[in-house]
Amino acid sequence: MTSRPARAAFLEQLTADGVRYMFGNPGTVEQGFLDELRHHPAIDYQLTLHESVAVGMADGYARATRRPAVVQLHSGVGLGNGVGMLYQAMRGHAPLVVVVGESGLRYDALQAQMYVDLVAMAEPVTKWATRVVDPESTLRVLRRAFKVAGTPPYGPVLVVLPADVMDRPTSEEAVPVSYPDTASAPDPAALDRAADLLSGARRPIVIAGDGVHFSGAQPELARLAEVWGAEVWGADWAEVNLSVEHPAYAGQLGHMFGESSRRVTGAADAVLLCGTYALPEVFPALEGVFGEGVPVVHIDLDTDAIAKNFPVDLGLVADPKRSLGPLADALAARMTGERRAAADDRLRRGAAERADARAAAVRRRREHAEAHDLPHIAFAEELAARLPDDAVLFDEALTAGPDLFAPLPPTKPGHWHQTRGGSLGVGIPGALGAQLAHPERTVVGFTGDGGSMYTFQALWTAARHGIGAKFVICNNSSYKLLEDNIEQYWREQGIPAHDHPEIFDLGRPAIDFAALSKSLGVPALRVEKTGQAASAVAEMLAHRGPFLVDLVTERGKGR
Repeated sequence: MTSRPARAAFLEQLTADGVRYMFGNPGTVEQGFLDELRHHPAIDYQLTLHESVAVGMADGYARATRRPAVVQLHSGVGLGNGVGMLYQAMRGHAPLVVVVGESGLRYDALQAQMYVDLVAMAEPVTKWATRVVDPESTLRVLRRAFKVAGTPPYGPVLVVLPADVMDRPTSEEAVPVSYPDTASAPDPAALDRAADLLSGARRPIVIAGDGVHFSGAQPELARLAEVWGAEVWGADWAEVNLSVEHPAYAGQLGHMFGESSRRVTGAADAVLLCGTYALPEVFPALEGVFGEGVPVVHIDLDTDAIAKNFPVDLGLVADPKRSLGPLADALAARMTGERRAAADDRLRRGAAERADARAAAVRRRREHAEAHDLPHIAFAEELAARLPDDAVLFDEALTAGPDLFAPLPPTKPGHWHQTRGGSLGVGIPGALGAQLAHPERTVVGFTGDGGSMYTFQALWTAARHGIGAKFVICNNSSYKLLEDNIEQYWREQGIPAHDHPEIFDLGRPAIDFAALSKSLGVPALRVEKTGQAASAVAEMLAHRGPFLVDLVTERGKGR
């Protein structure tokens, strides 16, 4: 192989792996390989104005394609700005390859301007972090980075590229990455044992997460739930692992409080975990998550997830798609006619009860919206009527989500992505990444007024690169989620209800999202009343480029 600077070989490796986009914000220490981009027109550099936007766009793109996405950050300051979104990617298992430039190995002893141990800085928020120290290993390290990021459990990796190493020659050949096949099936004897443990249940539940989505096991999960007569509850669930309209879908376990989850998990007499760990709340229960003597079986490709926090009776390291179908067969073979009839009856009764509860909740929310002339429900219904079947929705609506997604239910895998990991601000850049992954589809990103301000400058990138995603700001003039959470905290602590902290209010001064959007090059309008909803949806969808709607979802203080 002909020798050339490692900075050029780096881009050859990206080209060999079919990398279409690099998401980033440029810096001086990366100028060498960024200048080389002119020789690689197949790689489209998506210029962002803040590193969190770059990581958020890559996260959305990786989620939509299920392939590693490349991010370029600038030294310690750039990595620091991107850490929050890297945490989001790590929690959500997004396959990202993040390259960070630095001035060079020769300057380590000087601890000069911008010096920091980048690998140590990134380790808490990445699956693997490393530094290239020899130009002749540049491509070897990059291929390993792609392999680690793109092998289940997926996750972000970081590679530090010192400028002096990138300027030195390498003769390494750029060849495509070799990814291992992880579609492993469990041993038949282990499946038999799992079926023996679970088959006698009368109150079974499945706790499922995004590992189901990553393996494409949605049909197998649905069939197992039907055979077993089990409710399916989501945990670490931000993709469509089971249609919300399936009779087994019971909802999401508590994101915040383990006590909420324990009311569900503690009532089951058999538990199957798949594609998640137990249990990913902010304030998890420390004990008593499962009833005493209740059999627990866990299937996952992520060995760390199995029995991570609580013991299980059987853990199977296997692909959910290759496991759930055979397990359903094994359960069916052990169930008498009476038990099969009981399983069918459980699903029917549970689905009917949940449908009645959802309908009642929709009526209450609709009555509230009508009483206060809030337009968001009418907007969502109009959007549902007009969206094409292949539309993609990126959901960071948070507290407005139940209203907006009742008429826009997540039913099809790959057509709905939800925020995860707790980092605000992923809604706008995530939708941009999804739109780049699916340029032929309509993509709509929902975010809150508070969350949008973390990454609002992403609209400039949308305008600059002509990315035609649509954006909806769910505007309640507050950090509404914090208001809801503190009310639950008061109840748990026996604290009398009182006024919310003033710092949760975002209405003083009010943010003119439409004007701000227009200043960044994206047309926008504000929807304040129900009568404005239909025309706003029509205008948003008819516009060929990016477009933003500032949608009032609640009246804030003094408004």
